[in-house]
Amino acid sequence: MIPRSRATGRAIGYQVFYRLPLPVRRRLVRMAVPKYIVGAVTLVRDSEAEGAGRLLLLRQPPGRGWTLPAGLLQRGENPAVGAARELYEESGIRLSPARLVPAVPNAIVHAKGWVDVVFTAEVPAATTELKVDGAEVFEAAWHPLDDLPRLSWATARLLAYYDIGPLVGQFPPPLPDTAE
Repeated sequence: MIPRSRATGRAIGYQVFYRLPLPVRRRLVRMAVPKYIVGAVTLVRDSEAEGAGRLLLLRQPPGRGWTLPAGLLQRGENPAVGAARELYEESGIRLSPARLVPAVPNAIVHAKGWVDVVFTAEVPAATTELKVDGAEVFEAAWHPLDDLPRLSWATARLLAYYDIGPLVGQFPPPLPDTAE
């Protein structure tokens, strides 16, 4: 329970805040609220694969581990649009943002101040041409889910949220049961 004098002070503070012009309120909120970098990630599966399936992975500089098609959103960009853009830029696969399905969970909040918005898609690998630029991405290839290559730490951690890869069962970390 909040003491009465403190509750009254909060009420007065809110009244003053909501009387301020909208641009001033937005600026105050931006100064007070933590900032996050938002990225979009796409888990692209081979729609024709047998068994456990296959996943599209990329080898990017420095080339020590395979990653997923992903990138930062541009200011004000819709996450599905950003995911489709990054998928095309990094692999040559052009999909409409409407074909990207929000993964469950759709957003992964990382401890270091960034959020990944995750989508899934399925395409037929046999008829989907992969194109890489050789600078941002060295190689794009389909890999069996039950025999993944060496993954980057961030990719292995993210895939574990979806019960894929070597870190399954280690992520996500348990959430506290207490409500505040």
